[in-house]
Amino acid sequence: MKTTLKDYLFVTIQFFLFFCFIFDLNGSMNLSFSIQKAGLWITILGGIIIVLALLQLNKNLSPFPTPKNNTTLLQNGLYKYMRHPIYTGIILFFIGDSVYQNSFYKLGISLLLVVLFHFKTNYEEQRLEQKFPDYKLYKSKTTKFFPWVY
Repeated sequence: MKTTLKDYLFVTIQFFLFFCFIFDLNGSMNLSFSIQKAGLWITILGGIIIVLALLQLNKNLSPFPTPKNNTTLLQNGLYKYMRHPIYTGIILFFIGDSVYQNSFYKLGISLLLVVLFHFKTNYEEQRLEQKFPDYKLYKSKTTKFFPWVY
């Protein structure tokens, strides 16, 4: 499938938010050490999910929501439980790191990423339905981000 302007727009916004996350503005959440430590564990979990999903996606990997021409629909591994495990891992990683770093600013960026991923995945799923006739069935059996949620 051919990438569109929308593909480039979604990826540009995503990487802009990644870039913004590097910085930190004042705005501590005054979280306890144990909550911050939980944030660290969530960050690690998110990183593990990202790595596993990237390895499973392998040659199908693309930064764009439009699937590549020679791609196949994955329905096993993490993709058996969630349709977008890379985004799930990124959400966990960024929110966990925001909590670990005790940063309102970073949490705000993380929440903007969640909103972006909602719209990006809606577009991506439209494209996947066009490419794969069995995507609708897969979609009906699998959650978007978190198993048993959403």
